[in-house]
Amino acid sequence: MSFYSVLPPALQPRSRSRSMGLKLIVVCALALLMSIPALFVDFLVDDRTNREAEVVKDISNYVGGRQIFLGPTLAVPYEIPPQSPAESVHHGTYIVFPAQASAVVKTTTEERHRSLFRVPVFQADLKLDATFDLTGVPAAAPQGAVLDWSHAEIVVGVSDARGAMADALLSLDGKTATMVPAEVSQRISIGGDQGQALNLTLFGADAGAIAKPGARFDTTATMRFSGAQRIALLTYGKTTHLTMQGDWPNPGFDGGFLPVNHSITTSGFSAEWSVPYIARGVRAEGQSDTITALDATALGVSFVEVADPYQSVNRSLKYAPLFVGLLFLTFFIFEVTTGKRVHPAQYVLVGVAQIIFYLLLLSFAERIGFDFGFLLGGAATVLLLAANARWIFASRTQGVRAFAVFTLLYGLIYMLLRLEDNALLVGAIASFVAVAAAMYFTRSIDWYGSIPGPGAEPQGGSSPVPKDAV
Repeated sequence: MSFYSVLPPALQPRSRSRSMGLKLIVVCALALLMSIPALFVDFLVDDRTNREAEVVKDISNYVGGRQIFLGPTLAVPYEIPPQSPAESVHHGTYIVFPAQASAVVKTTTEERHRSLFRVPVFQADLKLDATFDLTGVPAAAPQGAVLDWSHAEIVVGVSDARGAMADALLSLDGKTATMVPAEVSQRISIGGDQGQALNLTLFGADAGAIAKPGARFDTTATMRFSGAQRIALLTYGKTTHLTMQGDWPNPGFDGGFLPVNHSITTSGFSAEWSVPYIARGVRAEGQSDTITALDATALGVSFVEVADPYQSVNRSLKYAPLFVGLLFLTFFIFEVTTGKRVHPAQYVLVGVAQIIFYLLLLSFAERIGFDFGFLLGGAATVLLLAANARWIFASRTQGVRAFAVFTLLYGLIYMLLRLEDNALLVGAIASFVAVAAAMYFTRSIDWYGSIPGPGAEPQGGSSPVPKDAV
């Protein structure tokens, strides 16, 4: 006979293996541990994202990549004579922007595919008008500079000349000339978007016969280029007006100024920019480095892939600890209300099923999109978890209830991913409701003892929890 068997029930030690308080702590610890494998899925998403970036870069190398254009600008070479025998002649280029600039850009897009990855590629037709007024020029030339007007050029620029699909043409003084690499400066470095170094390749046409101090004249440049992901135009005029049209249904407007008018439909977009001189913030003439300051004024359109599966999957992984925790809490409430013990190993299997859901979501989203991928992967996982609940608790009723609860849970996670701005508020409220429900359904538990069986009188005189309570 055991020593403890002769003691009064109140003095008999409680088994730690049957303590529900300890069980809840173990379940919480398992929920945290099962969130760690989600990090490996996150690494896999990063790997696929990097692979996508490599494909984008590879395809962009063939079509021109992100293109930035400079409209007609007057470039006049100058030299500064030496002030002493020890000095040498200094050469430079004087830049004069048009007084008025008006541009029309039309784009057509297609998606280039490589394996599972898609890259938006565009073809752009550009008509760039410029009105020059050389009254008072030069007003900002270096001291002692002598401008060589006979070798003046009208230049245009592009960030990647490999995207050229036709010769650039310039209409000036009733004549049309094919533009060639500019003599004054074939390449001028500007800052580039997103902090990346970018070279602007210049093409020019002779303007020595018409460009003189005090002259006024109009010119038009026409170009056709291909590129990928983004197109932008520098505000090359003191006052610049740009109209852009395209057939891409999901444009993203960016750069130094947003359009003053725009419309977006399923068949494409149109946008209009108007940038006055005082808003541009770049002087009307100066040395060649003046072009560098234009980079902050680019008027850009990005061809956005709204349904980026990797971005959506990555966002869903951020909710993995909450997701796994709610799953385990649901199983724990089922365990409490049914009186059926659930082994920690069975909790681990539930967590593994959730991690596999993310793998299914990633693999499906790459092929059929995030929405349908979530629906397919979520439905399969919910059915598995509901069947598992039926097997564990040996009850068809619990399986049906588990199916309903997990369907609501997966619906909540999907809603959090789509709400964006309100996701934090809804997630916080849902978590509060879940914890409140757990408190309610476990209110009659003797946390130092075993699960109350059917019909057991809870401590404190409260009513017993029905066996089939959810």
